[in-house]
Amino acid sequence: MFINLENVFNNGVSEIKLNYEFDFTGLEYDGVYPFTTPVRLQGVVTNETDIVYIHAVAQFTLEAVCDRCADNFSREMNVPIEHILVSELNDEDNDEFILVEGMRLDLEQLVMEDIYLSLPMRMLCDEDCKGICSKCGKNLNEGNCDCKKDVDPRLQALQQLLDN
Repeated sequence: MFINLENVFNNGVSEIKLNYEFDFTGLEYDGVYPFTTPVRLQGVVTNETDIVYIHAVAQFTLEAVCDRCADNFSREMNVPIEHILVSELNDEDNDEFILVEGMRLDLEQLVMEDIYLSLPMRMLCDEDCKGICSKCGKNLNEGNCDCKKDVDPRLQALQQLLDN
């Protein structure tokens, strides 16, 4: 989805309000499809003293599988979309600015990239997730398992002393 920013860059208007929904349900991330609801974007594109900014928030529900316990979970996410927009760049290797070619911004692509960059490397249902037992496979968030802990073979003699 492209939005025309010519009036903002040329000071015709000082701001454009953003209120859009994007359907990312078909996009795959790490082997799953985490977007089960539309991504809502609300914000504004402003021209403040000849500098064009985008200030917005993308809101969505993330559906994923926990990397520790393998349970499904969902989490409400708010991803800030904050960038300085320019119509031309002197230095092509500059990552601080978003180049808006032809005064048209591909808003859907920008939102998708910012969301992907904000997603965690490891999907966890909770920061304190205990995971699963490596022997029996029980979810340790639901309680302890009855498995006996393995003793390091180097400490086997000490364990026998403790057992006696």
